[in-house]
Amino acid sequence: MPARQKKLIFCTAGVLSLACALGTAAAVGTQLWVRGSILCSTGALLVNASGPELHKFIGHIQYGLFAGQRVRQCGLGGRPFQFSFFPDLLRVIPASIHVSVILFCTVLIVFALVGAGFFMFNAFGSPYETLHGPLGLYLWSFISCSCGCLIMILFSSEVKIHHLSEKIANFKEGTFTFKTHSEQFSNSFWTILVCSLVHFLNALLIRFAGFDFPFSKPKDSGTVTGAVDLMY
Repeated sequence: MPARQKKLIFCTAGVLSLACALGTAAAVGTQLWVRGSILCSTGALLVNASGPELHKFIGHIQYGLFAGQRVRQCGLGGRPFQFSFFPDLLRVIPASIHVSVILFCTVLIVFALVGAGFFMFNAFGSPYETLHGPLGLYLWSFISCSCGCLIMILFSSEVKIHHLSEKIANFKEGTFTFKTHSEQFSNSFWTILVCSLVHFLNALLIRFAGFDFPFSKPKDSGTVTGAVDLMY
């Protein structure tokens, strides 16, 4: 492939990696990871609410990795409540999983920035055939993509398996019991998915630029060499 096309491919991959790093950093600081609604089951059972009356007992909740907010609805109007995971909720949530999600987000940001730098270095410089070159680009892209996948798996298990929304909704509630009425992942979670796909795309761009995947077997040139020797 001509040098100009390789430079264009590496520049494109570098810009995509930088965008992913910035997008992940922005996603970590928002409260847009999960949105949902919570039902005050105690209040609904007391008045035997059903149909339109049930909406008076359905509040809202949204949260990110560090903080969030919920609106408590128990038939007397909404009451907003702000909360933070550190240190308030660490006693009631799976803290090890939650901290792991934040840790992998940090690793994803770091390696996305490293990958962006090395993509630009390969576009405009003369890299060594080690971690500075294509092998390093494959490595940074693989680590970033893997971290994105781990973030989604761990956070999904925290929300769906460990019922994170219900634990947050029932935090410091002595009289009423809340249950998750509906919940869905929001913008920040899907940002991580897009970033993972972009890093996978970057690996394909490296291959498209003419560099073999790591550990791939080189073509055997022994047969060709032997045929040439026989001709002479």
